[in-house]
Amino acid sequence: MEFIKVKTRAFLPPKDDIFKLFDKFLPSLKQGDILIVTSKILAIHQGRCVKISGKVDRQKLVMKEAEKYLPGNKKSDKPIFTIKNGTIVSSAGIDESNGNGYYILRPEKINQAAKEIRSYLKKKFKLNKLGVIITDSVSAPFHLGAMGSTVGFYGLEPLKDYRGTKDIFGRELKYERANLIDPLAALGVLMIGEGNERTPMLVIRGADFIKFSDKDNSKNFYVLGKEDKFFPILKIFKEKK
Repeated sequence: MEFIKVKTRAFLPPKDDIFKLFDKFLPSLKQGDILIVTSKILAIHQGRCVKISGKVDRQKLVMKEAEKYLPGNKKSDKPIFTIKNGTIVSSAGIDESNGNGYYILRPEKINQAAKEIRSYLKKKFKLNKLGVIITDSVSAPFHLGAMGSTVGFYGLEPLKDYRGTKDIFGRELKYERANLIDPLAALGVLMIGEGNERTPMLVIRGADFIKFSDKDNSKNFYVLGKEDKFFPILKIFKEKK
């Protein structure tokens, strides 16, 4: 695979135009490319920015943005562990880095936004096969450091299904499905960086194992409620009242 980092100008809160950024800085895309876009620039494009001031209670803002929260920490000065966009993330994904004095919230309707980006770029570059993955940085239990994770996507199949096939010793596989897009998200964010690199997009070329699709495949990727094998742990997160 080939990884093409896209260097851009500073993307400016509280609102900027992501499509103008594509037009000026994105290289010519090819059939079968996958575009990684950080959720931060998508959020700024949507105007999902709140000016940091003494009038803004950050903890209340977190609770407003969270889908679920871990009880016992919502009044603490420490990060509030929350669920947002199918990820466990501190403080509902609200970030101050590269915010220029603004809190940057997670984007809204991320899969729909990924679809709109894909449609624009398919038309611009006359493509049939193109995938878009929206990423954000998350932390993993027991591990230090941030890594990329998928918070939205469009245009590609997120899983490879091994069920019904056999392993090397002839045993039928009953449960195995490979997550294809989170590893790409992690690689993408690794190349993009976490600081002042000014590379908020990355093109992945030559991912021959990916199947492209014009459908919304998000329902085939996210698992909610008791169907999730981590439900015994996740059930301690509470719905907001």
